[in-house]
Amino acid sequence: MNLKEIKEMINLMNENNLLELEIEREGMRIKLKRGSLESTTALPAVEYRIEHLPATNIASTKEVLEERISIKTLEIKSPMVGTFYLAPSPEAAPFVDVGQEVEVGQVICIIEAMKLMNEIKSEIKGRMIEALVDNAEPVEFGQPLFLIEPT
Repeated sequence: MNLKEIKEMINLMNENNLLELEIEREGMRIKLKRGSLESTTALPAVEYRIEHLPATNIASTKEVLEERISIKTLEIKSPMVGTFYLAPSPEAAPFVDVGQEVEVGQVICIIEAMKLMNEIKSEIKGRMIEALVDNAEPVEFGQPLFLIEPT
């Protein structure tokens, strides 16, 4: 790995607001980390994780990230603290699948708070791009839950 490749990695981190980047190639591993979570005042709307990135594919990975960022998306955020559920019961189908159209007022998940199941309804009409939280995970107030491409 040469200095030019490392500078490209740093530019990739800066352009996409990445806090950490780790790359392993030919028995060499490089881990770049910027600041700490406590010192960061604004996090990006979408977090991207790059686990293994061959240095020869830096340009193509950068293009994929830019394409993904360029899709106009809106976040649905948690209105409360609690436990996030994608379906009404463990054996039931999820309220919404990735790629499915979502209507305003449609139930998209449940957040359990103090033994109460609170249905969370979409305020956005569009297509579900990504669920940002895993089923049965704790969520915080204002935490992004879903990415929606408005229609």
